[in-house]
Amino acid sequence: MPQLFIRCLLIVCSLIVSLTVQAQEVVIELGADEIALNETFSIKVTIANDRIRSYDEFPDIMGFSKQGLSQSSSMNVVNGQVSSTNSIIQYYKPTRKGEFTLPRFSVKINGTDYSADGKKLKVIDPRPAQRQSNVFDSFDNLFGGGTREEPEFIEIEDDAFFASTVDKTEVFVGEGVNISLAFYMSETNQAPFQFYEPGRQLDEILKKLKPTNAWEENFNITNIQPERVTFNGKNWTKYKVYEATFFPFSPGEVSIPSIAWEMIKYRVAKNPTFFGSNRLEDFKTFYSSAKTIQVKALPPHPLREEVSVGVFQLRENISSLEVGTGEGFTYNFSVTGEGNINSVSPPKTKQIHKLNTYDPNVRQQINRGMSKVTGIKEFGYYLTINEPGEVALSNHFEWIYFNPVLAKYDTLRPKAVIQVTGESKINQAISNQRLGGIYDLISIESNNLFYDRYKYYFSISINILLLASVILLAFLIVKKR
Repeated sequence: MPQLFIRCLLIVCSLIVSLTVQAQEVVIELGADEIALNETFSIKVTIANDRIRSYDEFPDIMGFSKQGLSQSSSMNVVNGQVSSTNSIIQYYKPTRKGEFTLPRFSVKINGTDYSADGKKLKVIDPRPAQRQSNVFDSFDNLFGGGTREEPEFIEIEDDAFFASTVDKTEVFVGEGVNISLAFYMSETNQAPFQFYEPGRQLDEILKKLKPTNAWEENFNITNIQPERVTFNGKNWTKYKVYEATFFPFSPGEVSIPSIAWEMIKYRVAKNPTFFGSNRLEDFKTFYSSAKTIQVKALPPHPLREEVSVGVFQLRENISSLEVGTGEGFTYNFSVTGEGNINSVSPPKTKQIHKLNTYDPNVRQQINRGMSKVTGIKEFGYYLTINEPGEVALSNHFEWIYFNPVLAKYDTLRPKAVIQVTGESKINQAISNQRLGGIYDLISIESNNLFYDRYKYYFSISINILLLASVILLAFLIVKKR
């Protein structure tokens, strides 16, 4: 009879807990308000009917140090309905006595932020160690279980690795090479893994990964998402932690060193039990292989040090193809394609004296995705033309670049042709311009003529000085002889 009563009580409690968890998908629980120096404080996050795929770091608490993480899961079956819960717990060890504050904080679980109210914490003197009885001990004693043996944890062999990947092993100066770092697990892998402080690890990795002779376009991965891939006839789950495209500045080599990546790898209980945790947190470090990218110099060209490198096209837009002389219009010269959009410079201008223009307005958009850096850079010009006739903009604008796919230089030229009507306004344009130099002195110099007598006296003085110089020179020569 007592056993039947206890079993009923367990079923009722499980049902109440299950309904409570299902009603709230994510629950954050905080430890006790008062703890001793020899105890630990904890923050526990529980998710119902879903597994914990990714998480960010838990908050730091002044006066405490982080002591590690643990994870647990449970499954309930009630009236044929299956529900599960997964929990992750961060433990904190107090470093000194006193009163401390855990402010309001948020934790990102599976890519979503969940917030919780903080609380006041009080740390007191250490308490004497004692064995605390709990409900499971009561159950063990009630059913004759006695003291429970400590579980034995074993390590499961894993089928996983960490790798750095490059899409090219040889590039030209200025050509992009995509580099990614990812953790791979096969679909047959049985060993349980969890990411360990990916943000902190990446900060340390990037200090030695980024080359000094290249421009970096970082893809800014904020959430580690699983991606299914297949290679060597096997299915894998890929977790990309970093991706960027580097554009080398000079010929030589770009070296990618071997990268160390640490993962939480759990040991599992050899004999799982219904009560208690059936796995123990441990760590394993994976290493990627080093990579080297050869960087070739561009072929000889007068503009070799200035041109952009990539696969580009011209996109042009003009407000009107028919304008009057002296009438302003806008023309957009846009370079679009794959390459280092930041390095794209304005087009070269030729015979620009036939057009009146100003420095262009510049706008750019960069897209990072599908292992490529693409985008558009737009140069907006405001133009006027003072002579009537047909004006082909290809005679006035050109943009030279190097195409690494074809391994040759190419030029983008406009196709727009402007029909200009009206009378010539070239003279009006000249009169409106500031000519500078001697023309600026016309308005301030005197227009009175010099008197000719002053000119006569000046000539006589110069001649007398010249005659005196000749006489002196002859005297010196005779005296020397």
